[in-house]
Amino acid sequence: MNQDPVPAGRETIRVPSGLVVLVGPPASGKTSFVRALIARRRIDAEAVVSSDEIRAELLGEPPAGPDCDGDAVDARVFEERDRRIIARLAAGRGAVAESTNVTPQARARLLTIAHRFDAPVTVLRFTSDTTDLLRQNSERARPDVSAADVRAYAAIMVRDAGTDQLRAEGAAAVHDVPGRRQGVTPVEAAERFSFC
Repeated sequence: MNQDPVPAGRETIRVPSGLVVLVGPPASGKTSFVRALIARRRIDAEAVVSSDEIRAELLGEPPAGPDCDGDAVDARVFEERDRRIIARLAAGRGAVAESTNVTPQARARLLTIAHRFDAPVTVLRFTSDTTDLLRQNSERARPDVSAADVRAYAAIMVRDAGTDQLRAEGAAAVHDVPGRRQGVTPVEAAERFSFC
């Protein structure tokens, strides 16, 4: 794949073909980063397997109300996500798992899939602080993600998604993706990564 050049003086982080697992709370910049990667031709759009996009494909608007079984909806979405990742890895192509993945259970499911295909796992962490997350969440059109949800995911991230924890779980590499807190835009962050 052709890629735009990396600006002079910037170290490029090389990510091997395999499974890339994005880890970060809602509103941490995962989707903006992925869009920038696609726009900068760092990855193909087909490589991205997004739980939010699958949810929208399968269900349309976020389901709500007393008749909605959130657990059943999540199970359906993540079964489809796993199916798509398996199809890509089985064909020898890389995949990017775009969902929060802040819990060890969520990551274990993905690591199990990757290991079936001897695919290396690279974790890209999005480590915004809670104040930035809440501000970014308020800027999004996502009524299905509350401030309480953002705080809860951020707390889980701090507790369960440190670099050492991720490596102990089986990630071949862990990289922090810079963001607003570091004064880096998604496009600038995307320029720092190269996917083999």
